[in-house]
Amino acid sequence: RIVRCMPNTPAQVGKGVTGAVGLGISDADVETANDLLRAAGDVLWFNDEESLDAVTAVSGSGPAYVFHFVEALAVAAMRQGLEPGPAMFLARQTVIGAAALMEADPQSVSVLRENVTSPNGTTAAALVVLMGEGGLEDLLDRTVAAARQRSEELGRS
Repeated sequence: RIVRCMPNTPAQVGKGVTGAVGLGISDADVETANDLLRAAGDVLWFNDEESLDAVTAVSGSGPAYVFHFVEALAVAAMRQGLEPGPAMFLARQTVIGAAALMEADPQSVSVLRENVTSPNGTTAAALVVLMGEGGLEDLLDRTVAAARQRSEELGRS
């Protein structure tokens, strides 16, 4: 019996998420796998192995995307005049705090975003850029598609 899974690096601190597929396994097998995998964080089961390519592209590779976002946010802060140390501290703590808020607050991430955004304020001005054509959603769509394609290629080799 085989369970294929894709964990991610936050598993190191018990905050990971693992995508799992177990075709033809029993409910008892699923519970045994859950008992093992939950030590690393949450577990999400899928019905087909092809889904693991998307899981790999989103959550397996996703921590690197977040870390790069922090790097880029710190560089942007430095370009606005902050020194490297404070720029990186602000970028890291902003992402850590936002993640903690998402974990603690059951509202949708859209509502959480809207709660930060004052009409015609600084956040609204920034979101025009992030949410515009060629913005963050388009960039992440291309990013995740590239990772999924590579996962599919690796699965065939």
